[in-house]
Amino acid sequence: MYKRILVPIDGSQQALLALDHAAHLQQASNAELYLLCVFKHHSLFEASLSMVRPKDVQIPDDALREYASEVAEQAKQQALSAGAKNIRAFVKGGRPSRAIVRFASDNEVDLIVMGARGSSSDVDGYFLGSVSQRVASMARCPVLIV
Repeated sequence: MYKRILVPIDGSQQALLALDHAAHLQQASNAELYLLCVFKHHSLFEASLSMVRPKDVQIPDDALREYASEVAEQAKQQALSAGAKNIRAFVKGGRPSRAIVRFASDNEVDLIVMGARGSSSDVDGYFLGSVSQRVASMARCPVLIV
């Protein structure tokens, strides 16, 4: 059935619901379960525009990568609790929709399972999250939106 299932995660309730669904699919198909947390890359120029100047300056990508790693680890623990096995968690920087599709293609993913709406929202994705909408239109494999 499926060999590799990808679940993009951002810590949102919708992503966690998708993760639970993917954990059940993984058990039924004995597929590898890939968890991917994508953080938006910020340049040093963007960071320099901040009006807040903390004593310990941390490059935004480092802080975001650390947070994304925590989200990925929590999701991995949730998937294990749901009975999933053979789980690998990844963290990537970039535009979420493109990073998800690229990861799926590079890793020969058979199915992407993702939440209908993530942690951010905008007018373009009022009924369906803009990231899930873009992934569904760009992916070369089936996308199950939970």
